[in-house]
Amino acid sequence: MIAAQELHTEFQFPQETDTQLSSDTDLEDPDVKNAKLGKGKGGRKGKKAPGEKGKGGGAKGTGLGGVNGHHQENGMESMTLFEVVKMGKSATQSIVDDWIESYKSDRDIALLDLINFFIQCSGCKGAVSAEMFRHMQNSEIIRKMTEEFDEDSGDYPLTMAGPLWKKFKSSFCEFIGVLVRQCQYSIIYDEYMMDTVISLLTGLSDSQVRAFRHTSTLAAMKLMTALVNVALNLSINMDNTQRQYEAERNKVMAKRANDRLELLLQKRKELQENQDEIENMMNAIFKGVFVHRYRDAIAEVRAICIEEIGVWMKMYSDAFLNDSYLKYVGWTMHDKQGEVRLRCLTALQGLYYNRELNTRLELFTSRFKDRIVSMALDKEYDVAVQAIKLLTLVLHSSDEVLTAEDCESVYHLVYSAHRPVAVAAGEFLYKKLFSHRGPEEEGMPRRGRQSLNGNLIKTTVFFFLESELHEHGAYLVDSLWECAGELLKDWESMISLLLDEPMPGEEALTDHQETALIEIMLCAIRQACECHPPVGRGTGKRVLTAKEKKTQLDDRTRITEIFAVALPLLLAKYSVDAEKVTNLLQLPQFFDLEIYTTGRLEKHLESLLRQIREVVEKHTETDVLEACSMTYHALCNEEFTIFNRVDIARSQLLDELVDKFNRLLEDFLLEGEEPDEDDAYQVLSTLKRITAFHNAHDLSKWDLFTSNYKLLNTGLQNGDMPEQIVIHAMQCTHYIILWHLAKVSEGSSTKVHTLLKQMRAFCLMCQRYLTSVNTTVKEQAFTILCDALMIFSHQIVSSGREQLEALIYTPDSPLQAELLNFILDHVFIDQDDDNNSTGQTQPNYYNDYGDIIKETMSKTRQIDKIQCAKTLILSLQQLFNEMLSDLGCNFDRSSSSFCGIKELARRFSLTFGLDQLKTREAIAMLHKDGIEFAFKEPSPQGEGNPPLNLAFLDILSEFSSKLLRQDKKTVHLYLERFMTFQMALQREDCWLPLISYRNSLQAGGDDDTMSVISGYSSRSSSIRTKKAKPASTGKRKLPEGEGPTPTEESSSCSTDAVWMNQEQNVQTPVMMPSPHLTSTVLRDPKKMRPEESYMGVYLPPQQHHHQTPMDYNTQVTWMLAQRQQAEARQQQQERASMQYAKMRSHMQNAIRRGSGLMEDDEEPIVEDVMMSSEDRLEDLNEGMDFDTMDIDLPPSKNRRERSELKPDYFDPSSIMDDSVGIGLLLRVQ
Repeated sequence: MIAAQELHTEFQFPQETDTQLSSDTDLEDPDVKNAKLGKGKGGRKGKKAPGEKGKGGGAKGTGLGGVNGHHQENGMESMTLFEVVKMGKSATQSIVDDWIESYKSDRDIALLDLINFFIQCSGCKGAVSAEMFRHMQNSEIIRKMTEEFDEDSGDYPLTMAGPLWKKFKSSFCEFIGVLVRQCQYSIIYDEYMMDTVISLLTGLSDSQVRAFRHTSTLAAMKLMTALVNVALNLSINMDNTQRQYEAERNKVMAKRANDRLELLLQKRKELQENQDEIENMMNAIFKGVFVHRYRDAIAEVRAICIEEIGVWMKMYSDAFLNDSYLKYVGWTMHDKQGEVRLRCLTALQGLYYNRELNTRLELFTSRFKDRIVSMALDKEYDVAVQAIKLLTLVLHSSDEVLTAEDCESVYHLVYSAHRPVAVAAGEFLYKKLFSHRGPEEEGMPRRGRQSLNGNLIKTTVFFFLESELHEHGAYLVDSLWECAGELLKDWESMISLLLDEPMPGEEALTDHQETALIEIMLCAIRQACECHPPVGRGTGKRVLTAKEKKTQLDDRTRITEIFAVALPLLLAKYSVDAEKVTNLLQLPQFFDLEIYTTGRLEKHLESLLRQIREVVEKHTETDVLEACSMTYHALCNEEFTIFNRVDIARSQLLDELVDKFNRLLEDFLLEGEEPDEDDAYQVLSTLKRITAFHNAHDLSKWDLFTSNYKLLNTGLQNGDMPEQIVIHAMQCTHYIILWHLAKVSEGSSTKVHTLLKQMRAFCLMCQRYLTSVNTTVKEQAFTILCDALMIFSHQIVSSGREQLEALIYTPDSPLQAELLNFILDHVFIDQDDDNNSTGQTQPNYYNDYGDIIKETMSKTRQIDKIQCAKTLILSLQQLFNEMLSDLGCNFDRSSSSFCGIKELARRFSLTFGLDQLKTREAIAMLHKDGIEFAFKEPSPQGEGNPPLNLAFLDILSEFSSKLLRQDKKTVHLYLERFMTFQMALQREDCWLPLISYRNSLQAGGDDDTMSVISGYSSRSSSIRTKKAKPASTGKRKLPEGEGPTPTEESSSCSTDAVWMNQEQNVQTPVMMPSPHLTSTVLRDPKKMRPEESYMGVYLPPQQHHHQTPMDYNTQVTWMLAQRQQAEARQQQQERASMQYAKMRSHMQNAIRRGSGLMEDDEEPIVEDVMMSSEDRLEDLNEGMDFDTMDIDLPPSKNRRERSELKPDYFDPSSIMDDSVGIGLLLRVQ
């Protein structure tokens, strides 16, 4: 038995010490409750099963009536129980107390109120009358309520939106819990109230109406949870009574009180009787509701069941935490809906969190561990997060359960782009690798190389290297930040590992390990200073709390104090290693520069500037040089006193670089001399340094434009300039122009005319380099030209910068042609060796540039939807013509070229989205142009053969699904204007595109027709039990004159497409179109869907045989005969389904009255819901027990001596054979 203080449940039931309550309520002490309520031995005669409905003490009222007491005090005597709970203005306990008073005065009327409460909570407009309650069975009442259900709405209180209905759900659940709590000492044992409620809820939960099934299942599960709490209290009371009895009996005869012994024996007997009744009630709910609804067709219903069984197992583990109930959670982990899988995991987390329950979960863990591990890769991120958290709890309970392979499948998720998944995986990694401390680690120092953190940091480095994702250190740090933040902020230990010599016998870090450690250190510093996840893991910067801001400032101060001293030493040690130096040089960006002055660290600043200068002189790598440039930019902040010192050092360095560049360039460009490799290297290395610094610093005072332009011009004239020199000269010149533009935009004295002259000259130079033989140079020229055209476009004058209007640069036709040729020659190139058509390679382009293509199409569609659609169909027509010129008119439609064009059409169709109303005109115009193109050219083989472009209709059919239903009819009529009577009769393969396109326009009529019977077709796959009427007898009568005639219907169709009328010269086809037969059943105008002009019920499509046309009257007679036959078949099918439903209901009742055999207790349908589906799941039925056990509460002799677990119900030997189960089922019937 669980101790009382260990209970964590939604309902807080009073213990023995607080059961003395007012006599106005039903909460009375168990010692005196029988005397007050007359529940003696005689009250147990004629005991009924909990599943049967008691019919005693006839009701005296005929109406529903309101509940008494509290409602009357608040002026709500006319309100029903449902309305009072929905309003939520009254305390739930007072509502329940009022109902209890009403029940004590007239239990039939009160119970009728409770029944109608459940009916109305389901959204049913009907009500159960007293006459119905007295004379009708539950099944008859439910059938009657089903017939009175509102068919036009699919919503009911549990699914309605809004704060009122969200609060109603919690109030509904609270009402049930409080009702049982207030009645737990008398009323629930009167064999009337609980039997009636359980019977009603069981019947409603088996209804085919979703609202009834959903609401009753929730009520039954909450009722079961409340009963489990009552059973737990009874068990505790029985244990206390038994302990008191043993203590009294062990006294000596002189001190023993025989009266007290008899009283304790009587009390224990009564408690045992009550526990037996509670067991019967719980068995009725579990077998009548849970066993059927945990695999319901509706995900919400399944989720409710799994959530509540988790509460039962956690609340009363002695009775429910065994394999008989755990199997339902294990099976449902394979549910195809993420919500249900999520409830399974959260239920299991509550069990694994309690270490005392781990021994009872060993068998379950061994059976379903693989499934839990695989759910870490669930396609639903919320499910994946909870699966990883559950695995962390499993790991916390035992290190031996999860294998190395299981752990590795979770480790790599620390690099996931979804931050909650990564954080959960980081916690799992930390628990596995860092949370175990041996006794030898207790005496280690807190900081430094020999500290515990030093070893853990090395473990982090080893993991980072073994993961082989060396470019994603920021993601690893972010994943571990919440659970291992203290470790990642131990920068002293990291510096010690990098600078200090290893101790004797200690293995030093390798070069790769040092590089990884520096990267992790940089990422940790960035995370501490920026306080937001890396790129791709966050939706944006969030507002920090005051505590987070203080922590950020403290960390930044500590980082500056530590690394202001250590950074020069690290740069001196690793000055020749480009990768290490690049990461180290990024650290000053996160410094608090004021500390250099307040902390008297100027000498360390001088040392840092010297080391940066040495790095610039030693390296020519672009990354290193740009890191040096950004470091100078971070240190050159005019707000701090160190600015002058850093600015002097920067100016000295740049003066030397520019003087050296001008001197080298003068010698390099001397006429008549060929530059050697050493001179070219010196020029290139100096130009790289200047370019890197010009990116972040304004070097305008050195006038570098003239020298760079001269260098580029010489390269064009001679043609032998090294490509890297040309590339960096272009980039440097580009920076020069941008700095000039920045000054002009700020209102500087720089002349706009000078900038315009330099910009035009430089763009012309880049245009000339587009014809270079060197591909790399051409790519650089193309990139810079595109940037210049964007920067100096007409938008440059926005935001009040009209003075820059003279700088607008519009490309002329030669430049546009050269840019286009570059794209065709270097971007959209055919990478296939067999030189296939463009349609073949289009998917390759889509994979590489799909995001750009879709964004471009989206913008063009926003500008003009119709013109965009015309452009798409024109591009498909051009590809089709190119294919015809390559393959000829007798091409194979299964060829890769044609399939490529069709695939492109499918992708185009997906870009139109799901809102058919917004794209209605564009899609219609697209079909119009496509039809005209298909019939434009006659067959080159003569009359009687298909038109040359008829196969294009097969491509056009990809867009048919985007048409509204009435537009499909209009497009079909437009298609028939181009067809002849002979075309409609053709069935050869060459005419298949026309046949398939016509079918695509005629299909889908029934798909848009709503069911007249059920309003839940869009929300559920279940069907109500209300009998469906045939279409011919269920027509709604319209007022005379409102029903459209066939002529009016045809005209209404034609008015939807005025665009057809512009083609007046098309020859009218000879073929007479078949009359469109529609039902006269019309929807109410206020219920019509916005995109439809009418709603009809269509006949099933008939097979068209092309034979001699019959006259119209004969056709109508034949159609009516076919309709009558279809209605007769429909009625026969309905009668058969009703008979099957009755047979199934009788079978279920017989089973419940029989030996306890339930329906096949099998798992739900399994669907692969993993992101990675390399291996299919094994047969889930293997090793499962399909029998449903009775709820058998454990004996209460001693809470410390509980009975052991049930037998192994996962053992394959205990599986029920299917054939045996079916035989038993038939015999029961």
